Amino acid sequence: MNYQRPDNRTYDQIRNTKITPNISPYAEGSALIEVGGTKVICTASVEDRVPMFLRNKGVGWVTAEYAMLPRATNTRTQRETQRPSGRTQEIQRLIGRSLRAVVDTKLLGERQIYIDCDVIQADGGTRCASISGAYVALALACRRLLKQGIISTSPILSEVAAISVGIIAGIPILDLAYAEDSEADVDMNVVCTGSGKFIELQGTAEREPFSRDQMDEMLVLAEKGVDALFAIQRRALNP
Repeated sequence: MNYQRPDNRTYDQIRNTKITPNISPYAEGSALIEVGGTKVICTASVEDRVPMFLRNKGVGWVTAEYAMLPRATNTRTQRETQRPSGRTQEIQRLIGRSLRAVVDTKLLGERQIYIDCDVIQADGGTRCASISGAYVALALACRRLLKQGIISTSPILSEVAAISVGIIAGIPILDLAYAEDSEADVDMNVVCTGSGKFIELQGTAEREPFSRDQMDEMLVLAEKGVDALFAIQRRALNP
């Protein structure tokens, strides 16, 4: 069965992706990531304190917040001023877990790096874009700590990036835009390290269950996608 992608990409092609580093003059690290029509501002703020459960233990922490501007989508969504929605909380935890997986928190000392990911325009894949952009902001913040002599060794153990994959009309597809995500039979988000290890797989059969062979095909596509993202991250960090 044939499937024509709305933007005429091949099945194994990521969207046009650009990461602009140092977009905030105030944050210790920052980046704007643009993945097709999705745009996310990611900032990393260093705080000389850690959560209560880590005090006096000599280790640091990395955590994240995620938010979407009310008019980031086709229709206005309510601003989350009181309590984050369940979806927002789940995405925040995913971003935090993904970044902590590639950080040696002992090398941070008793300080916390707070990552804020704010979606200013959404066209699918916002959580994946947030993770990929947040890594660049985090890496820049750690570079600043090193340059200032606050830490002596970089705590970053590996790169991290995330990409979506799915199945539409029986065909595995890489990096779904919103129009594709909304009609996909299967939707999966894959978070990987630069050394090729998986941090998280979030896969759901939206309409039709998928086989082990189909899952393997999607993971092969995801690995190709994150490899392309790692190259983009490296260019942003080393222009």
